[in-house]
Amino acid sequence: MIRSFLFVPGDSERKLEKAPDAGADAIIVDLEDSVSAENRPRARELAREFIEGREDAWLRINPVDSGEAMADLQAVMPAAPGGIVLPKARSADDATRLATKLDELESRFDVAAGHTRILPLCTERPRALFSLDSYVGATPRLAGLTWGAEDLSAALGARARRDEDGNWLPPYEMARSLCLFAAAAAEVPAIDTVYTDFRDAKGLASYAARAARDGFTGMLAIHPAQVATINDAFSPSDDDVTRAERIIALFRDNPGAGALALDGEMIDNPHHVLARRIVALAKWLKTTQEGRTQ
Repeated sequence: MIRSFLFVPGDSERKLEKAPDAGADAIIVDLEDSVSAENRPRARELAREFIEGREDAWLRINPVDSGEAMADLQAVMPAAPGGIVLPKARSADDATRLATKLDELESRFDVAAGHTRILPLCTERPRALFSLDSYVGATPRLAGLTWGAEDLSAALGARARRDEDGNWLPPYEMARSLCLFAAAAAEVPAIDTVYTDFRDAKGLASYAARAARDGFTGMLAIHPAQVATINDAFSPSDDDVTRAERIIALFRDNPGAGALALDGEMIDNPHHVLARRIVALAKWLKTTQEGRTQ
């Protein structure tokens, strides 16, 4: 249950040092877009040092077909990252290929089997949009699906990704929706993409609220200042939790019922599923916050 993933350049000691103070649920040490090829060897060393012993540390490697991904993994997997962000995935085949390599490396470096999960960026290549259903049942390591517009727009040769009001243009709104549907089909969390204008706090809050409304469970962040807003958007309010608990109690007290009435509204199984998800998230947040204060 991760609400916020904060990207941090793997070659920046200063940003890595400050990253834990942002309050993100997960920190992604980036070895791809934010790191130049000549800085990558040093970034791998810094990534391994940072990730060692951290439960919340993930790693974005280079694409599996780039020739750099295996070097990334060889250097950092001894630190047992919680997950790998897989960029420019062409289909679930790239995720399963990565999973096979993780099996090998976990065994070699004495990391618990299955410890490191996989979060593919599933829309960065045009061909990927035609195979999103392949993630269903692809690998037990699948931690969720997320998407990106920057590389996709470059592949399309597009001049803009958003309209004058800041809304996604149709090609990218479609990619976003397909990611959401694919995640639901695979029964994993859907994580919304970055909001690139990190100075626009109001715009971020509005975007994150819409993402939570639509069914995304978290969001990527590119700046520490975005984390608190994202966490707030994807955290249930007290009223949300209270209502969810009432729905759960209603179904518990009426076993076998298909639809029930609550406050003049018909409640059925989808409401029950969502209610259980909200209560589980609230319990996780409480446990996490208590752990951080100890």
